[in-house]
Amino acid sequence: MHLATSLPAFLLAVLLISASPGPAMALIFRRAALRGLGGAVPTVLGLEVGLYCWALFAGAGLAALVAASEVAYLVLRVVGAVVLLYMGFRAFRAAWLARKDAEVTVAPPRPEGGRWWGAFGEGVVVQLANPKAAVFMIAFYPQFVPSDGPVFVTTALLGLLQITVETVLYLGLAAGVARAGAWFRRPRIRRRLEAVSGTVLVGLGLRVAVSSH
Repeated sequence: MHLATSLPAFLLAVLLISASPGPAMALIFRRAALRGLGGAVPTVLGLEVGLYCWALFAGAGLAALVAASEVAYLVLRVVGAVVLLYMGFRAFRAAWLARKDAEVTVAPPRPEGGRWWGAFGEGVVVQLANPKAAVFMIAFYPQFVPSDGPVFVTTALLGLLQITVETVLYLGLAAGVARAGAWFRRPRIRRRLEAVSGTVLVGLGLRVAVSSH
């Protein structure tokens, strides 16, 4: 398949995949709701850096090794599950602690300070610890890489295109959620958001823990 003719199908697939619910969407929604657009930016960038690393791994053949190795896949699955479960329980704890803010009508956005790199690293870790990302890359990308073309370079370019599309999509989502930030930061709504976020993240962590190839 010629790369130029396959790009529309690639872009459509990327849009559909990016818009599907998952850990990335849950993280971005929570960060944008509680910390505003500025708080969600490092999470989005971290997620996309992690995704691009998997694209480069796929181009170099490393993602295929991870997907084929039972031990490597198990390690990634356990790490990914632990990360998501930790984040889920942290959200539950935040919901519990938020009860003491009940007398505040609207809580201000939480200050970022030195949290930028923490949020960025959180996004990178969540993406790199996702074993499904390795499987996705080796199953999806080869359909759009010409058999007679440079595999690594083409995969790197496709990965760059995907993270560009996803960054625009996720920042748009974050901006939309952030516009209603004052409503989300009302103590009662914030507690419910944290509780729902915790439930979603724990559920995703359990799904990763029991998933197979």
